[in-house]
Amino acid sequence: MKVVNLKQAILQAWKERWSDYQWAVNIKKNFPKGATWDYINFAEALMEQAMIGPSPNPLILSYLKYAISSQMVSYSSVLTAISKFDGFSRELCVKSLLEIMDMFCHRLNCHGKAEECIALCRALLGVVVWLLQGCAFYCEKLRELGPSASTDAILRACQEKLHSLMSSTKNKALVHISRLEDQGSWGNVEQAMNKVTDGLCNVPNQTHRTLIEETLSLVKSIPQMLSVQCEPPAHASFPSVHAFIMLEGTMNLTGETQPLMEQLMMIKRMQ
Repeated sequence: MKVVNLKQAILQAWKERWSDYQWAVNIKKNFPKGATWDYINFAEALMEQAMIGPSPNPLILSYLKYAISSQMVSYSSVLTAISKFDGFSRELCVKSLLEIMDMFCHRLNCHGKAEECIALCRALLGVVVWLLQGCAFYCEKLRELGPSASTDAILRACQEKLHSLMSSTKNKALVHISRLEDQGSWGNVEQAMNKVTDGLCNVPNQTHRTLIEETLSLVKSIPQMLSVQCEPPAHASFPSVHAFIMLEGTMNLTGETQPLMEQLMMIKRMQ
């Protein structure tokens, strides 16, 4: 019933043209908040209603963006909802979903139980598959309809978003954790990558084709993450020493130097 009532509330808000703030106040008043709104699939319900037509509903989309900004929904629930959208032919909707990801994908985090952290890992892997499927779909569209500026633009947008996500070692590690948690899930990634590889010959722009190949190589490197030896940093920094000396120099100008030296020696031994 809560899900049914939620959809009714979304439609009522849209009909009465509530602002995003007005929507949030009313929804919190009528739906008691638990630890998170995810338990009633809040993000998914909003996204379903926003993406019904050929182009996104800007008002309902503003409700979703407000929910993300005010942390009413978790990042994992939003990513999971995005990965369930399969209407790649509706390019305006896909573009809006990529813009929503821009809101938080540069600072993915999770505060809560271990299950919620694993949910973020799984959601990130799901959205990697979704972006690969998008790239494969638009490569195939280029083959069927020939060169198209709009198709090339949305293909580039999907590739750039995937490249941005996978350029982060932290994000790759999260996907790797999901892969270890569910070995079968990586098969979806490999299947999607194969489809993109098969469709690369349809991309007329050689530079763009090279960028897609580089992005695919980032994804392919995830299973080998733990076996790759990282080079030690060329210039080691010791922020604890810097902070300690700054504090001592500011707050204790007339103190004895011997205790300071002893504490610095202790830090040296610890590091």
